[in-house]
Amino acid sequence: MDYEGIIIEESLEDRSVLDSVQILDKRVEPISAHHRTPWLERWTLHTVRIPESKARQVAEGLSHALDAAHPASWYADFKNETHHYVIYRERVFYIDRRSREQYAKAVDYGVSRGLPEHQADFLALIED
Repeated sequence: MDYEGIIIEESLEDRSVLDSVQILDKRVEPISAHHRTPWLERWTLHTVRIPESKARQVAEGLSHALDAAHPASWYADFKNETHHYVIYRERVFYIDRRSREQYAKAVDYGVSRGLPEHQADFLALIED
């Protein structure tokens, strides 16, 4: 079962990780205060598909590719019907989408590093 998600190009120190995913769509949005990335002018959002067989490898690659200068500002994620990868700089969470506890750990970790709470809205994604 393939995974889908969004990778923000500007969040990446090493953009070659985009070569390892299928890009389904690309859109650019201007930065607002809500984004909390004032050093940027825009976000380039790539909607991606990742085969299940490559998901762990891509997640690990993303964890090393995310911007080290602003690690509290970024995460990446992708999910399928049953599981969700939430990726921070040097940390990967592999979550059962029915597990409130696993989501809570990923949220707590991100918020403790400075990720804005409104961006750590993973609990809303729980599949009952």
